[in-house]
Amino acid sequence: MARLFGTDGVRGLANAELTPELAMALAASAARVLAAHDRSHRPVAVVGRDPRASGEMLEAAVVAGLTSAGADVRRVGVLPTPAVAYLVGALDADLGVMISASHNPMPDNGIKLFAAGGHKLPDGIEDEIEAGLSADAVRPTGAGVGRVTDVEDALDRYAAHLLDATPHPLAGLKVVVDCANGASAAAAPEIYRRAGAEVVALHAEPDGININQHCGSNHPEKLREAVVAHGADLGIAHDGDADRCVAVDSAGELVDGDQIMAVLALALAETGELTKDTLVATVMSNLGLHLAMKAHGVTVVTTAVGDRYVLEELRAGGYALGGEQSGHVVLPAFATTGDGLLTALRLMSRMAATGKSLADLAAVMNRLPQVLVNVPVADKAAVAGSSEVRDAVGEVEAELGEEGRVLLRPSGTEQLVRVMVEAPAQATAQAAADRLAGVVSAVS
Repeated sequence: MARLFGTDGVRGLANAELTPELAMALAASAARVLAAHDRSHRPVAVVGRDPRASGEMLEAAVVAGLTSAGADVRRVGVLPTPAVAYLVGALDADLGVMISASHNPMPDNGIKLFAAGGHKLPDGIEDEIEAGLSADAVRPTGAGVGRVTDVEDALDRYAAHLLDATPHPLAGLKVVVDCANGASAAAAPEIYRRAGAEVVALHAEPDGININQHCGSNHPEKLREAVVAHGADLGIAHDGDADRCVAVDSAGELVDGDQIMAVLALALAETGELTKDTLVATVMSNLGLHLAMKAHGVTVVTTAVGDRYVLEELRAGGYALGGEQSGHVVLPAFATTGDGLLTALRLMSRMAATGKSLADLAAVMNRLPQVLVNVPVADKAAVAGSSEVRDAVGEVEAELGEEGRVLLRPSGTEQLVRVMVEAPAQATAQAAADRLAGVVSAVS
């Protein structure tokens, strides 16, 4: 059977694949497993959610599962995923549960788990939790049943934490924030205002149905229009659970996660906070990021695609900054996971401190044209072992030299091989990607 946990918790179509029965069993097993690892006290769990309609149902199931296993629950309501991760540590809890499917469409939902301190669970603990779903467990009774309380000041606690991590007030900046009708709808506009910015809120009226609906970080088109229409200095777009952030400059041009990391890396390097002068990125980050960092004496360490791999490398190396092109950026000194609001605050703080526009700051990196072609294949292993594919890749790499890059990556979930090519010109990248896609298709 396929592993229940994916790269970011358990996710699926709510009430079909991700049922309340599964959510309750998963929460109960998580409480039992973590209690078994530390029997010194009664376990405490923090539970939050995004505003999608199924979250109400799944929250009830998760709370029931946790309390049935003897865990006390601190319910924080609708908050961003990174807020829940932060509050696990701030409230000295043993476990955090975020009910969200992030940037996925509304019908989906998911369950993300955090260990003590707000860290994502290692694979081994997830495997124990999954194994515990089918185990017969002794349930506590009487006073042993968990209790539920609401954390009324959860947003204020999170806001205070973020404002402490913002090195320069944002007075004088006007920002349009697209909240994706998601978990940041209340938090982001309020926190940016407290930091000193003038804020125009966009897609900040969640009704349980409209989360991520033609808005947010995956659909920044309306944000780009709004920034220009309002004469704003920049725009910020979050996804449904606000662990991501992409930006728009005053002319409506998109500034992606790679460019944001470039800006933040140089800011940290300037103050001596960029540990080992190193940035962590995935193999999908644009070659332009590598070239820009090299020009400024910053080393880029690359990982496999996925925020969990970035987090592992950050912790292993003790690095200060890492992230993905999608806008999932991690600053370990202030957060245990990607935090879109923290990222935006640091970006705007850099603008305010330097007096430079976002366009000027982002210009440190020249984003090379990047073409991605998904090639359906019958046998991914045959492609990986093909001398014809290796020879074709070698030829293209030789033609591009240091001004381009080729990456072939099998999909982890589909019968696809992803062909990615970067080059100084769009036409060059497209031609090379199409050529390699043809070779991949022919050998499979």
